[in-house]
Amino acid sequence: MTRTATIPWGTFSEKHRRYIRGALKHRMCVAEGAIRSGKTIDHCIIAAAYLERTPDRFHLASGATIANAKLNIGVCNGFGLENLFRGRCRWGRYRDNEALFVQTRTGEKIVVFAGGGRSDSYRRILGNSYGLWIATEINEHYDCPDSRTSFVKVAAGRQIAARQPFTLWDLNPCGPGAPIYRDYIDKYREDGLAGGYLYEHFTIRDNATITPERMAEIESRYDVNSVWYRRDILGERAAAEGLIYRQFADAPERFVVDELPGGGIRSAAIGVDFGGGTSAHAFCCLGFTGHGAVVVLDEYRQGDALTPSALAADFVDFVKRCQARWLVTDAWCDSAEQTLINGLRAAAAAARLPVNIGSALKKPINDRIRAVCLLMGEGRFFVMRGCRNTIDALMNAVWDRGKVTQDVRLDDGTTNIDSLDAMEYALEREIAYLV
Repeated sequence: MTRTATIPWGTFSEKHRRYIRGALKHRMCVAEGAIRSGKTIDHCIIAAAYLERTPDRFHLASGATIANAKLNIGVCNGFGLENLFRGRCRWGRYRDNEALFVQTRTGEKIVVFAGGGRSDSYRRILGNSYGLWIATEINEHYDCPDSRTSFVKVAAGRQIAARQPFTLWDLNPCGPGAPIYRDYIDKYREDGLAGGYLYEHFTIRDNATITPERMAEIESRYDVNSVWYRRDILGERAAAEGLIYRQFADAPERFVVDELPGGGIRSAAIGVDFGGGTSAHAFCCLGFTGHGAVVVLDEYRQGDALTPSALAADFVDFVKRCQARWLVTDAWCDSAEQTLINGLRAAAAAARLPVNIGSALKKPINDRIRAVCLLMGEGRFFVMRGCRNTIDALMNAVWDRGKVTQDVRLDDGTTNIDSLDAMEYALEREIAYLV
């Protein structure tokens, strides 16, 4: 008796069925809309159908990072290319790139996976001509006017020699002035594209597999007044404007506490932001509870000019104070100041402090902001009342209204982003676990 593994497909709404059916009649397809709306699953299905019939051998799958590409396109919650070609594919390397080798009815196909978010990402995709280019979160790919270094332009140029070039892009909405709309998505809708162009917008309610209960659970994570709610849930292109943490500013009593929330502090980390010019030195001790919440436990901010030795002495005092109360093993510092970091290490070693001092990951600022907003929406973010600098920073952080094409936090010295950076450096290594 032979057992066959099957993919647990749910119900597809009529919009999704129509989009999938019509995709291969076009040269390029773009799916934009809310999270969990099914965009990437559609594109994996379409990509698999294309790979079965195309004569081209080499193909490209990209995300902001290679991990993002592999997770969203290769795996895709069990609906990705490795599942659609189960038993007919294997992961390996092709010319130093991670790749999925797929056996199809028209021969072996090699899908190269690449990250496209960095200014030098284009280097990883040179040397091949690609038939299919499937990109997830295309708005997170690096683009610039120079066609030699823009990942978006280089990837498109790599398709020129293909016999059957085909492009699939997906994205969650961003600001309406974003260049990806002006230079590509809306331009193609208005001017047309040789070979045909298919655009579809999806909301979370177009995903027929999401129950009303699950829908309510997803929506409950968001502040309904935030830009993230409009983009992720409503699927709207929304400008980032006004207060960044409006739910905190509107109801600080929900987040500012006098006692630690339940679950106890299982561990804590210190974030360090170095000052200079109009900015201040800032430390933040951030605790992680046994119930998945985060708590700003203690803080330090010094706007006056300090010698490196005075800063190191203040750091040692702060670490001692925090370690006397909580399990603090790590301090993550702004990586731009290696000399100051070495000074902190030397001072900590001289004081025999058991603390690992390293460089912060410095994930994109908006990824850090979004994580904090989601934690607030779920009631998993708190600040001890004595941390006045952090409280004021959260109350007053705003988007830069002068940057109409980007989501940029205002950083002109009028608001305290130093305490926010320190808090985020302490948080960012836990984001994947918490959110």
